[in-house]
Amino acid sequence: MLKQLFTSKTRIKLLLKLFLNPGVSSYLRELAAEFDVSPNAMKEELDGLSDAGYLNKKKEGRYIFYNANSSHPFFPEISSIVRKYIGIDQILEYILSTIGDVDSVYVLDDYAKGIDSGLIDVLIIGDDIDSDRIVDLCAKAEEAIQRKIRFMVLGTEEFTTTSNIYLKRPNWKVV
Repeated sequence: MLKQLFTSKTRIKLLLKLFLNPGVSSYLRELAAEFDVSPNAMKEELDGLSDAGYLNKKKEGRYIFYNANSSHPFFPEISSIVRKYIGIDQILEYILSTIGDVDSVYVLDDYAKGIDSGLIDVLIIGDDIDSDRIVDLCAKAEEAIQRKIRFMVLGTEEFTTTSNIYLKRPNWKVV
């Protein structure tokens, strides 16, 4: 059954959208437009996940709405995997790709303790970091993950002299 979960980028996007927000229902054309794929490709993915029991289908008028099946035995595990993936991986992909010379990245406080409070604190260490670019990328990531990202940028020298202040807090070194 797990092979059906991770066979395509579209399927992963579906899992991210529907398992991060299990109360959200969407219909085929809406999802196809959102993910910029053909309705046929989207239907194939939705049918595969529905047939495996991961998604519920509900017909309303002429539309069929899909949402995560929270009663599926794997729902808690899939939801956990999705939260872990979207929380850190996507943020890092966005941030590290174009912001400058990054030495290290720390996740601090609640998220470092494994508590999903809706606020992710990120400490970025490096020189010549483009803070304006981080603001833009964080806005996109926040929209995608439905969580607030609070970031702080410190130069390498500044972090060296003040690291004890930041590393006393719960932290998880990501990079």
